[in-house]
Amino acid sequence: MTVAVLAEHRHGTLGGPTLEALTLARTLGTPVVVWLGDAPHADDVARLGAYGATEVRVVDTGATGRIPAVAAAALEAATADVDVVVVISTFVNKETVTRYAMATGAGVVVDASGAQRVDGAIVTEQTVFAATWNIRTRIEAPRAVVGVRPNTTRAVPVDQPLTPTVVEVPFSAPAVRETLVAVEAVVPDQGIALDEAPVVVSGGRGTGGDYTLIREFADLLGGAVGASRDATDEGWIGHEHMVGQTGTTVTPALYVACGISGAVHHRGGMQASGTIVAVNMDPDAPIFEIADFGVVGSLFDVLPQAMAAIREHRGQ
Repeated sequence: MTVAVLAEHRHGTLGGPTLEALTLARTLGTPVVVWLGDAPHADDVARLGAYGATEVRVVDTGATGRIPAVAAAALEAATADVDVVVVISTFVNKETVTRYAMATGAGVVVDASGAQRVDGAIVTEQTVFAATWNIRTRIEAPRAVVGVRPNTTRAVPVDQPLTPTVVEVPFSAPAVRETLVAVEAVVPDQGIALDEAPVVVSGGRGTGGDYTLIREFADLLGGAVGASRDATDEGWIGHEHMVGQTGTTVTPALYVACGISGAVHHRGGMQASGTIVAVNMDPDAPIFEIADFGVVGSLFDVLPQAMAAIREHRGQ
């Protein structure tokens, strides 16, 4: 059976979570990639083939491709012959696949951590209600859409890289009620997108607004900088860094919470992380209830010692 993976690419560069989605798709059927926008570079096509893509279907969505209704129609045009579509669970993709499902009758599950075929149907795994429940969902519709969280599947290349066929899919954008006025790229101050980072170092009220050590520690670990809602509300750091139920939900392999008490809002956005490390001066802080490792102390004392130990271990 054919499984379509919607490629994530920013500024023309293929996103790492797409390779994770391809790895998952290989367990569900024969993967093909749907690429919306300008044709991918040859290097990106080769990377997709290295992770099992047999075909790359390019849909030129034109200037209106950023409108979810247009993206949904383009996805529909490229997936007429598939029974499963795998996307990365981003805010934009969730709206896109909702419109896609309305047009095709597909069953949709988002924020999944995995999926498998059981008796011919797709069954997904999710962590819900601030990571207090693990649930399995069976999609009964003939076509299934699975939105997977980044960093929940380890990207594994195939033994023998493939050479995907690049196919242009004919497409005419439908009439929509929105008008795209302008597109302005926001350049993040960190090299790794928060929702894709394998390591996230977050600071809260305990930083007092000083994120110097948080950024330095994140850089040392090759991760991204996160924040609690209190910190962003205070204006200490931009809202694009907020981790929480109304911010960005992250599932990195390592999450380091520094000076964050661990309110339900914040825990709901990071509790499904692989390993959680908490640094807080309050030994009764709720964050310690879910932490794998906890350090009671000031982040201004703990982080410099941690960085010194890491550099010494690396021989730096």
